Amino acid sequence: MKKIIALLVLFAGLTVHAQDATKAKALLDKVSAKVKSYKTIELDFNYNLQNTKERVNQTNKGKVTLQGNQYLLNFLGVTKMCDGKKIYTISKEDEEISIANVGGEDDADTPAKMLTFFNKGFKYSWDIAQTIKGKKIQYIKLTPISSKDERKQILVGVDVATNNVYNTITTGRNGTTITLTVNSFKTNIPLAKNHFTFVKAKYPNYYINNLD
Repeated sequence: MKKIIALLVLFAGLTVHAQDATKAKALLDKVSAKVKSYKTIELDFNYNLQNTKERVNQTNKGKVTLQGNQYLLNFLGVTKMCDGKKIYTISKEDEEISIANVGGEDDADTPAKMLTFFNKGFKYSWDIAQTIKGKKIQYIKLTPISSKDERKQILVGVDVATNNVYNTITTGRNGTTITLTVNSFKTNIPLAKNHFTFVKAKYPNYYINNLD
């Protein structure tokens, strides 16, 4: 009898876990569908990096504009632009511009993927809900499937009223925690035709480094 009860408890636990995973994936699918529905997205965000052992706690602000597979990112004094074919990394401090093809090593983790990176490669589970600044934020826990992934887990906070990402909290296996929080989320903003066009004449004294 004890064995039967134990099996029933185990089965019930597995069923609940499966339901949670299905519910979590369904919410993230809504987020992905919402992202795809926008013609353009403009985000202002905070990026915080912490590592208690190394006594590191750094916060920086950034801004990114997205349109399909094109983007314009300003972060840490560097401008990164993608016109859909080429990626231009512009450093004003170094007066250097690196140019790479889309799909190369420099395109491994782009801003265009920051709102949909969770579509594959993870196990999903339903996590806590919190009210932050009057918004109900539901967290989904992602656990990388690959044992080679340097990330231990990622919490994706979803604003349930809008189905937009509010923040992501990434915990690395080395003890580093990276929190990206969206301060403003604007959509369908009209953009100039040359918004994602690199104009070499604007950087007359810059060194051009063609990576491909």
